[in-house]
Amino acid sequence: MPYITVGKENSGNIDLYYEDHGTGTPVVLIHGWPLSGASWEKQITALISAGYRVITYDRRGFGRSARPWAGYNYDTMTRDLHTLLEKLDIRDATIVGFSMGGGEVARYLGTYGPDRVKKAVFISAIPPFLLKTPDNPAGVEKAVFDQIQAGLAADRPAFLTQFFANFYNADLLKGTRISDQALQLSWNVAAGASARASYECVNAWLEDFRGDLTRITIPTLIVHGDADRICPFPVTGKRMHDAIKGSTFAVIKGGPHGLIWTHADEANRALIEFLKR
Repeated sequence: MPYITVGKENSGNIDLYYEDHGTGTPVVLIHGWPLSGASWEKQITALISAGYRVITYDRRGFGRSARPWAGYNYDTMTRDLHTLLEKLDIRDATIVGFSMGGGEVARYLGTYGPDRVKKAVFISAIPPFLLKTPDNPAGVEKAVFDQIQAGLAADRPAFLTQFFANFYNADLLKGTRISDQALQLSWNVAAGASARASYECVNAWLEDFRGDLTRITIPTLIVHGDADRICPFPVTGKRMHDAIKGSTFAVIKGGPHGLIWTHADEANRALIEFLKR
């Protein structure tokens, strides 16, 4: 299995698991919390069939990557992404961030610029700024994030069951757009992640990406469901579209947060049409 080393912790390497399939223009897929690169299965096949090279990787602490005790902040996780692009010598790429992965896309372009990247895609992503503050009154109260961490600390497996019910709007979509088995698959992947990483990444969600978004000058696509319960559309997707000049917007009607599974056809169509422009 392919790995790249992004650092060391005490006596061990911090290695990230990645997959690299297909040929053509590269598309790098950055997964959401608390999943892994495997969550892109419905996109990988569609993209390779459309003639693209697809690279996925597991964020530190998740999937098959190493589980260091620290480094669950966006500066470090974006540096991990930069190391991946450098070591694989990826150029003219489109980077696609789902949910938490949207933070890496924003911070990468805000920090490293478009040298290796020609297009950006945000899907159900957390930017520009989730936390409610005096200058961000539309954000989410800090108590909500505290409750998430309390739930993870008290009973992480039980918390994940509740989380995925809202992630996929299971009360509305189970049996039509998502099965019990697919819900279980997501739970299995998430439960197998590092407990430390799962908890610490919640702190990263409070990051302010407003400055990063203003530095994005490349073609950008924003895909968001209007029924997203995790990253509410008015707080995230709509505000990103307003912040990134010239961005393209695809609103998925009835789409939950996990629309890359429940509304994969609609999301893939928007993504591939954008890539072909």
